[in-house]
Amino acid sequence: MALTNLMEFLTTHNVKYILISHSPAVTAQGIAGLTHTPGHEMAKTVIVKLDCGLAMAVLPAKYHVDLALLRKNSKSKTASLATEEEFRGSFANCETGAMPPFGNLYGMPVFADDSLEKDREIAFNAGTHRELIRMAWDDYKRLAAPRMMRFAAGRSAEAA
Repeated sequence: MALTNLMEFLTTHNVKYILISHSPAVTAQGIAGLTHTPGHEMAKTVIVKLDCGLAMAVLPAKYHVDLALLRKNSKSKTASLATEEEFRGSFANCETGAMPPFGNLYGMPVFADDSLEKDREIAFNAGTHRELIRMAWDDYKRLAAPRMMRFAAGRSAEAA
């Protein structure tokens, strides 16, 4: 159902995308490997708790959220990872951990690491651990309207 809603949302907004089915995988890095998607193009959605409540932190699969940097750059007083218990009910019809990075579909703000802008495409879970959507970065940015900032840990000086 989440996949159907996401596809309808993208189609309604005239977005071209590719749906890729793959063997079940839980981690973004695992999905990237299964689908031959470069780790910097495979985005993962991490649910965090900020002053504003639950929010999505979207970043390349090969990095981790630097909570101190996210807190600072989002101008929040606190930042922590949300537990599955805290966010499970927020994503109707999505498998836990497979939510697509469209906070606007779930009533939550989206923060995206600025390293994602270096690629022309973005790939992400489509609500299940068996489907992936690949689409143009510009379309994603237009539809999700993320706040762009730096918060990914593990970026080299070259990727900065």
